[in-house]
Amino acid sequence: MKEIKTVYFISYAKLPSNISVGAVLEYIGLGLYINYETGVIEDVAITLLTDEAKLYAKDLMVGFNLHDRKLQELIDRVEFHYHGMSQKAIIVVLKAVYEKYMNWKKEHFAI
Repeated sequence: MKEIKTVYFISYAKLPSNISVGAVLEYIGLGLYINYETGVIEDVAITLLTDEAKLYAKDLMVGFNLHDRKLQELIDRVEFHYHGMSQKAIIVVLKAVYEKYMNWKKEHFAI
């Protein structure tokens, strides 16, 4: 049996109702598949309106190492590259997922 070295954390944030994705979805969900040994984000699930936006957000996050780099670097990357109306909501939910992961890591690995 293959050993799984990833954990999955998801969080949600309210989207502004005056943007198309907010009118349709109301909330954004962001799920990160994180390798708990390396800290690398291996995959991303995000609820955005278009496939292109989902892919682009995923491309910005996959491969980022949460153990070796500061979360602010990933936030800066999103702010620089992603200019969709849901940018702020993505950052809010990214912070929430990161906090959940770090709390889990402290609980399970006593760091």
